[in-house]
Amino acid sequence: MAAFVSGISVGLRNASIVSRNVSRKSSSSANTVSMKVSESMPFMNAPAALDGSMVGDVGFDPLGFSRAFDIKWLREAELKHCRISMLAVLGFLVQEIFTLPGSYFKPQLATDAHAYFVKTGGMSQILLFVSFFEIFGSVALWETMQGTRDPGYFAFDPLKLGKDPAKLAKYQLSELKNGRLAMIAVGGFIHQMWLTKQ
Repeated sequence: MAAFVSGISVGLRNASIVSRNVSRKSSSSANTVSMKVSESMPFMNAPAALDGSMVGDVGFDPLGFSRAFDIKWLREAELKHCRISMLAVLGFLVQEIFTLPGSYFKPQLATDAHAYFVKTGGMSQILLFVSFFEIFGSVALWETMQGTRDPGYFAFDPLKLGKDPAKLAKYQLSELKNGRLAMIAVGGFIHQMWLTKQ
């Protein structure tokens, strides 16, 4: 174990030494190639698309998705999954305390409820409504890809919390961090229900 830890610390130390001044000149041209080390993973280079211009960007892309897909599309998808996961976490917690009246909404585990509502047609209704929202979402995504709209922005601010740009950036970062946590939490809830049946 000590050898493993010391190997990692040597690797991180070497990465930080290299990251301090990683620039090399090509012998065949006068162009300078500069590499930036990822803030979130200091032993890896930061992907070129993750330049820190988006809120919450810390250079985390170990699988290289930003090389294959447009970063605006990835951020739109991330925010959509964040928002759905935050609602799902709320749903997981609320259904432990309160269920709608009637035999159709009997108390059960969320994993069992999914199969039940697929069989009885409740999930078909949800699919219909989600498809309706996705139509409008595709128009918004088109605007994002054209550069006329920020990813995830729907001009929904009834409390006018985003008037101040500094506060808006703070709220956007909070939404992103809480959404990332919620995505992990939903996975934890589901696996806990599968394993413990509770």
